[in-house]
Amino acid sequence: MAIEYRKLTENDLTTFIEIRIGQLREEGAKEDIDLRPNLMDYYKRHMADGTFVSWLAVDSDNGKIVGTSGMSFVEKPPYFSCPSGRIGLLSSMFTDKKYRRMGIARELLTRVVNEAKAYGCGCVQITASDMGVLLYTSFGFVKNGNFMQYTIS
Repeated sequence: MAIEYRKLTENDLTTFIEIRIGQLREEGAKEDIDLRPNLMDYYKRHMADGTFVSWLAVDSDNGKIVGTSGMSFVEKPPYFSCPSGRIGLLSSMFTDKKYRRMGIARELLTRVVNEAKAYGCGCVQITASDMGVLLYTSFGFVKNGNFMQYTIS
């Protein structure tokens, strides 16, 4: 089996969104809302303005997307550990269960981190699933115990 890597296109979005929803469910999301329209809107807008990029892993034998990645680019006021203020927010890192432990996620991660470098990001951040922590720490990510989130309801 050969894996090919390519960037996400608008033609891939329906499949990409279904994979994303499956990933969120696998990670434990129980909410009962349809995210498809919101995800479609987000990806179309941010792919068009260059603030979202994704690399895909595709099984060249059957054309199936077997791995996904995503990087959103945001800008905050510069600070000492990120003087550009540009941050890459990593998301949508997922590999089909049948294709795990083959280096696909590491290759996808390398490609989207390179996109962040090219964009001028000073750092990349992620909220990692339990399964992803080993990959990210082996890549060089460091846990930040101060990360907090407030949900606006």
